[in-house]
Amino acid sequence: MPRYWLMKSEPGEASIDDLARAPQRTLPWTGVRNYQARNFMRDDMRAGDGVLFYHSSCAEPGVAGLAQVVGRPYPDPTQFDPQSAYFDPKASQAAPRWVLVDVKLVKKTPLLALARMRREPQLASMRVLQRGNRLSITPVTADEWRAVLALLDA
Repeated sequence: MPRYWLMKSEPGEASIDDLARAPQRTLPWTGVRNYQARNFMRDDMRAGDGVLFYHSSCAEPGVAGLAQVVGRPYPDPTQFDPQSAYFDPKASQAAPRWVLVDVKLVKKTPLLALARMRREPQLASMRVLQRGNRLSITPVTADEWRAVLALLDA
């Protein structure tokens, strides 16, 4: 049974357009440094899971496209790179602390703005809309997924 996720990315870090231009239209989801978000990738995500690609920390946040998890989780190489903003000195090749999944573009969509999402009663319980939610990866229910798709007319 497929699962669904909302994955936030700042457009300056990795945008839906970056995903569209990437080789095989696939990007590694690097830089996650929150244990709960890491655990979602490590323990719960599976190849084929649907992804709402969400632009955050920008002028107009919202869902910018649809993607899919491809492959299995693996160690995030940025944790080992001292030049990376995501370097973790406590991580080692023998005991990595952070994982990632690869995400493949399914479809770029017109932006479904956060403000519009907030007006939709069927999305009221969506985690990204909850006050204080700052997680970069959150699960999406099948009902929420279908409601977002209907709003995107995808």
